[in-house]
Amino acid sequence: MSYFALAIGTASRNKEGKIIEAWYPEPLLNPSDDLMTGIDEVIKLKGGNEVFVLEKSQMNPLAGHLAAAGHKLSAEFCRAAESSHQTLLMVALESDSAPSSVAEGFLKLHLISHRRVKPHGCSLDGLFGLLHNIAWTNEGPIDLPELAERQIEARLSGRTLSVDCVDKFPKMADYVVPSGVRLADTARVRLGAHIGEGTTVMHEGFVNFNAGTDAVSMVEGRISAGVMVGDGSDVGGGSSIMGTLSGGGKVVVSLGKNCLLGANSGVGIPLGDNCTVEAGLYITAGTKVTLLDDNKQAVKTVKARDLAGQAGLLFWRNAETGRVECLTNKAAVELNRELHSNN
Repeated sequence: MSYFALAIGTASRNKEGKIIEAWYPEPLLNPSDDLMTGIDEVIKLKGGNEVFVLEKSQMNPLAGHLAAAGHKLSAEFCRAAESSHQTLLMVALESDSAPSSVAEGFLKLHLISHRRVKPHGCSLDGLFGLLHNIAWTNEGPIDLPELAERQIEARLSGRTLSVDCVDKFPKMADYVVPSGVRLADTARVRLGAHIGEGTTVMHEGFVNFNAGTDAVSMVEGRISAGVMVGDGSDVGGGSSIMGTLSGGGKVVVSLGKNCLLGANSGVGIPLGDNCTVEAGLYITAGTKVTLLDDNKQAVKTVKARDLAGQAGLLFWRNAETGRVECLTNKAAVELNRELHSNN
């Protein structure tokens, strides 16, 4: 009884009873056959990708099977949830196909933020069309058509309903805070971001869903959807790494290990390890780049896409001619590990 993923959690519904978001404290990747057999005794799995609204009477038996499989957090959650008034949910995914419900979509976002899978490690095809536009408030998620009524209700009862943002994606820290990270402004990291241990995201840094860092990184710029940044790399203040959501691009842009994007720079091509882009220089696939030899003499001019994925490159703009130049990078960046232990 092989399954791709399993999660038990809570869900919010709108007035029509539709699930608009879900929270899973311990999503499981590739749960054991023994666990799924035990769950089948309680839930009666039909096969395929399924979403179940649970009865309270099912929570204690589920807790027993989860505890027996070594999933202590999920077992504790099930026992505590037996007395909850929240909508209780279980999602069982037999295969990693495109999500077909909000509950499935939120599970896959959780898998990435819990570091169970890396960006591009599971299918998120069609996710935007599934998710609701939500008012994320101090009283929880509210379906946008219901916001005005809830605001009136709050005011008349002497409360203030604070709307943090209106979006399809919540901030990651309201659902998942992975170990060993610093997030200076949690609103700038979306659920579905993969934040590697040792990463610091500063106040103006931003990490989108299905994107993130492998391990130790300093993020002061923008990591767009689909982008992965390698260990030891620094995304400088105001810099940007081009994603694929806008513009129809198909190439996955990434940074290798020990790369540096200078302040207000950016790239639209993948870079290999030990690459540096000087401050203020934005390189897109069509940027004309003059290659230099060790004596800094021009060899030939190519388009930046021809250098995609290569390691040890240093990009700068010639202050006299204005042309973009590239030579071998002999002084790769090395981050201060003490600043990124984040314990």
